[in-house]
Amino acid sequence: MAEDTIPIGLQPKELEAVYAISRAVARSVNVEEALNEIIQIIRGVLIFDNMTMFIPREGDLLEPTYARVIGRGRSAEADLVWGESTAHEAFITQSTYIHHEKLAGWEKDRLCWRDFLGIPLYSKEERIGALVFGRFGGPPYTPDHIHLAEFIAAHIAQLLEHQKLVDRIATLEAERRLQRLQDNFIATVSHELNTPLGFIKGYATTLLREDITWDEATRREFLTIIDEESDRLRELIDNLLDSSRLQAGTMRMQPQPVRLNRLLREITLRATTRHHGLSVVINSESDALIRVDPVRLAQVFDNLLSNAVKYAPGSPVLLYAETDADKVHIRLQDQGPGIAPEYVSHIFERFYRVPNTSPNTHGTGLGLYICYEIISAHGGEITVESEPGQGTTFHIYLPYSQEDQQNRSATQEINL
Repeated sequence: MAEDTIPIGLQPKELEAVYAISRAVARSVNVEEALNEIIQIIRGVLIFDNMTMFIPREGDLLEPTYARVIGRGRSAEADLVWGESTAHEAFITQSTYIHHEKLAGWEKDRLCWRDFLGIPLYSKEERIGALVFGRFGGPPYTPDHIHLAEFIAAHIAQLLEHQKLVDRIATLEAERRLQRLQDNFIATVSHELNTPLGFIKGYATTLLREDITWDEATRREFLTIIDEESDRLRELIDNLLDSSRLQAGTMRMQPQPVRLNRLLREITLRATTRHHGLSVVINSESDALIRVDPVRLAQVFDNLLSNAVKYAPGSPVLLYAETDADKVHIRLQDQGPGIAPEYVSHIFERFYRVPNTSPNTHGTGLGLYICYEIISAHGGEITVESEPGQGTTFHIYLPYSQEDQQNRSATQEINL
């Protein structure tokens, strides 16, 4: 029967249910939730004990994708018959099919008196499944109930088609987002790689000119620029490789006991040596012995401090560390321009860069993503809080055990 044809002779209560089903289909965002709502609507106008929807998986092989018991059989749901053969017959014959059987003992056990009503589901003249209504203990399906059930099945088929369309739109949108991401990534990476390459090529070519003799100071300045840009190029490549390994889950951590204070001091010394003018103040109340990969954890702080240099130039960086019973809490705080609220939730995403940053600020949007993945791989957590004009604070939480700390300290004393 046509999807928009309302069965003739409907009672007011049934007509009200029909329109309620139409509204449920129209506003549906999830098939299962919509089917649950439809069942609640129709249980007052159509007698059935269970409803099952079957969808083809391989050829004409049907598989139940939704089933609910609302009447007799709830106590024996695990052993209940769901009408697979009825669904198959309706699907193959492309017509409504009724199966009636009374097994031995039906007089005492109503679950042995079975009436199944199978209805094929169509979408634009294409079979997409079958719907089965089951009754246990009668009464038999009347023609009016069959027509009403067919109308319900037509709306459920419409629901499936609607969900298919929603899924397709979501897939297309995801593909478009991925394409935009890839295009932006290629453009960003090309720019980021070409910048140091341009410096290296330009200064190397200049030094190789035979028509000019360079004094030692100029020559050393050019070579220093080439050396620094080579380091930057290497860092970009390493970030790309690390990002790929982290996403694929192939980056292995090599945890070992590390003194937190010592690690923070070494990281700070390296960062201030590398970035002239960077000021880092350490305020640590913890001499915790934590089990981490020191190389990867140092990479996290290198990225965070490099970000502070780029986005909060001239701002001192405050580094706090404290320990409680089950975790180490490290805070890295700058006094820079901060980040607008609408961007904060995205900064750990791969390739994400905060819009409207200075055009002289370079980056691929991988640094904070790498930080997030490395901390997560340690069983920890990294978060951020920021307000425009108030600076930015990164919070790092790493697992810590006081008992483990005591055991390791005792082991070290014995070894000494």
